[in-house]
Amino acid sequence: MADDVKNLTAELIRDPHSMVFLRLGELLRTEGQLDAARKVVLTGLERHPDMVDAHDLYARILVDANDLDHARKVWEALLQIDGRHQGAHKGLGFLHYGRGDLDAALDHLELALAADPTNQSVVQALRAVRNVAESVVAEDPQDAFAGFEGQDRGLLLADRQGRALAGRVVTWQGVDSTEVVAAHLAGITQEMERAVRMLKLGDWQRLVVEATDGNVLLTSPSPDSLLLVVRDRDIPAGRLALFAERASDAARSWLGVQTP
Repeated sequence: MADDVKNLTAELIRDPHSMVFLRLGELLRTEGQLDAARKVVLTGLERHPDMVDAHDLYARILVDANDLDHARKVWEALLQIDGRHQGAHKGLGFLHYGRGDLDAALDHLELALAADPTNQSVVQALRAVRNVAESVVAEDPQDAFAGFEGQDRGLLLADRQGRALAGRVVTWQGVDSTEVVAAHLAGITQEMERAVRMLKLGDWQRLVVEATDGNVLLTSPSPDSLLLVVRDRDIPAGRLALFAERASDAARSWLGVQTP
């Protein structure tokens, strides 16, 4: 793949107007070279501003970089050029699903399927979102994370005193560590708050840790609560952040129901 990047780069240098910038940008994106991919695509868009697939690629690069709001704006602008663009509808469906807006996700995925009914990735995505939507209708209001993947092993809501409120954390060896982890979260949060206060960085938003056996994201759905998400290492940071946002929305709703 390195040779492909080298050859495409050389071709683009020979002909700056060449369409190979799309292939080069996609290769760089899949390799995780997001800054380089962004530069290549933006330069290509300066020369080909109406190329819808380039806008779509740029939005996907933004998602990988966890710049989700910018990606949404790019896809929405793309639909002003081509209202039937499958990639834009699929991408917006993904973003709305991550935010917990299942109705909007279904609308965009159905439009994506209408653009190409043979696209199996869209078929599968639409089926998955429909299943989630159906489960939400029947979910138990006492369960904060009903229907969420990993609610029984890698999703934990705790208060700032270190008390587990909902979800569980189970180690890869099968040991339930919910109470221990909840207790540690209180101390970790205090250290983070002390650090950002000393550095005058403002309020902390989230903590992401890449470990040997998995990735961890810690955020605060409400002033008095903490949410920990644990996932395999192969889950991209963008997807992890989207999942955490949706779980945070569910936690806030649940906390509101539980508050006297």
